[in-house]
Amino acid sequence: MKESLIILKNVKKTYKVGEQEFSALDGVNLKINQGEFVVILGPSGAGKSTLLNLLGGMDKVTSGSIKIGENDIAKYNDKQLTNYRARDVGFIFQFYNIMPTLTVEENVALIKDVTDTNKKVEEVLKSVGLLKHAKKFPSELSGGEQQRVSIARAVMKNPKILLCDEPTGALDSKTGADVLKLLKKQADNDTTVIIVTHNSLIAEVADRIIRIKNGKVESNETNKHPKNIEEVKW
Repeated sequence: MKESLIILKNVKKTYKVGEQEFSALDGVNLKINQGEFVVILGPSGAGKSTLLNLLGGMDKVTSGSIKIGENDIAKYNDKQLTNYRARDVGFIFQFYNIMPTLTVEENVALIKDVTDTNKKVEEVLKSVGLLKHAKKFPSELSGGEQQRVSIARAVMKNPKILLCDEPTGALDSKTGADVLKLLKKQADNDTTVIIVTHNSLIAEVADRIIRIKNGKVESNETNKHPKNIEEVKW
């Protein structure tokens, strides 16, 4: 039985727009276990990205607690959140966010400037199938290869949590499936992988499926029979 790594209790996030207040998350309670491959589904505006930003320490709760292990990051100050992001969290986005003027190798090595890591760039590039492209620039790569660079960069810091916002959204189905295999491999290595997506097919391979609607958790289910990625009809 895996232990809970992430526990959210009554998490609320309210934004003020002019004189109006907008509730993005309204009393979210969640538990996510270490090493789980998690998919968060919901319509646009449901609060998925807000939840991801709070988990990643990129935004602060209005009220409630977010425990990562023994630590409540909702109580962290800005410096503590910066350290948390650098040390414990890897981020993967739809549009890669890699440096166009740096080679593949240099993009991944950048992580050594922000956190201590004992991983070697060559080993990480090999694990995502990019070793032969190490000296290339992003403009010389396909979309799928660029997304592999962003995965390699995130994995380089050996994070506890990988947060992925529509990581296959800009890719064709075959390339997207290949990217999902890489992410699943990280979960198999005990990293907690959380994917926000509109693509409900991805939920078929998840260990846990969370549905969010109107800022609330509509359902939080363990998938007792997750499919292999090859079994899904993309």
